[in-house]
Amino acid sequence: MSQLSVSDIIDFVEENDVKFIRLAFCDLYGKQKNISIMPQELKHAFEEGVNFDSFLILGYDDEQGEDLFLKPDPDTMHVLPWRPQSGRVIRFYCDVVLSDGTPYKYDYRHFLKETLLKCGQLGISTRMGLKSEFYLFKTDEEGNPTNEPFDNGGYFDVAPNDKGENIRREICLTLEEMGISPQSSHHERGPGQNEIDFMSGDVLTTADNLVTYKNVVENIAARNGVWASFDPLPLPGAPGNGLHIKMANYRGGVNLQNEDKEFSEGFMAGIINRMRDITLFLNCRKDSYDRFGMNEAPKYITWSEQNNSRLFRVPEFKGKRDHFILRSPDSCINPYLASAIIIQAGLAGVNNKEKLPPALEVNSRQMTDEISSNLEMLPLSLDEAIECAQNSQFIKNSDFAAIATHYIEKIKSTN
Repeated sequence: MSQLSVSDIIDFVEENDVKFIRLAFCDLYGKQKNISIMPQELKHAFEEGVNFDSFLILGYDDEQGEDLFLKPDPDTMHVLPWRPQSGRVIRFYCDVVLSDGTPYKYDYRHFLKETLLKCGQLGISTRMGLKSEFYLFKTDEEGNPTNEPFDNGGYFDVAPNDKGENIRREICLTLEEMGISPQSSHHERGPGQNEIDFMSGDVLTTADNLVTYKNVVENIAARNGVWASFDPLPLPGAPGNGLHIKMANYRGGVNLQNEDKEFSEGFMAGIINRMRDITLFLNCRKDSYDRFGMNEAPKYITWSEQNNSRLFRVPEFKGKRDHFILRSPDSCINPYLASAIIIQAGLAGVNNKEKLPPALEVNSRQMTDEISSNLEMLPLSLDEAIECAQNSQFIKNSDFAAIATHYIEKIKSTN
């Protein structure tokens, strides 16, 4: 639901037997957190916010120890379909603010909003779509996860080899009921591995939707007696879980991917030229780096029109480009921070009138040492990614340097 006033929402709560309201937000790693309030507290939450113990949430435990409050965004209301219909539960995503209502300086959702305002000042809007992979594992008699995949299916398999099709169907129907539009779903390459793609939308909504999507997948999996994992490499030797980010920029209703080559190529070049600087924000765990270079996951900083194994893909159909795809991230990102920094890198490329390097139309299986020796690589460990981010002039000279530094220090302290 969207475009509802606070009074509309309060009326909805009263008329639809809503008994619990979840106020949700994300920690440093994009893991959803929430507090539930009763309906009579909702008006106060919109007006003043709800205080929480911020020092217990990774990423909000800063040295000043200020009181932080959750203020629900009315445009993000969703009924949770897997909760009882009698005594319904609704959920809002929240902005994190100080006691006087000003934004908390390390609220990544607010940082994304500020980044999108910067795009708006240029007359640009960005749309983003996602392809997210996850594994399903069997659980033991007590419901604890095992390391045994739910099935032994392979890429695009069908039943009986694919045992996850009914779970994916339930996930897609639940997402659709919540206003999130899946495009496709299928069994992926790994045993028990699945992928669901959902349609592009504005970047803030899509970032919210990724958090919702992961929560839906985990809940529907649990209802079916299995465990869902978005870990970058949950099964040694098998393909890892990636998150492919599809983006396109618009001026009004015009897709700039074809209509403004200078802008679109400058934007893509800005991201490519800063990949080593920003990889930490797209791959924030040690096992994120174990999948690079394996099973079609990217390793080299290259782009292609037709090759699916490249880091950066700009597909053409009938001579036209509609979007580009960044293939290195994984679903353990904080989607607000990651999306904002990708856009910031792209805008830096536009401002500097940067040019795309030549495309590399070589399949990974045919990559020779002679070719690869001349290519720049992604950071291949978390420590290397941290070092790249700490030494980045792009980050040091940006208006989000304090946010990035805070994030880097928290990542270092938790790994």
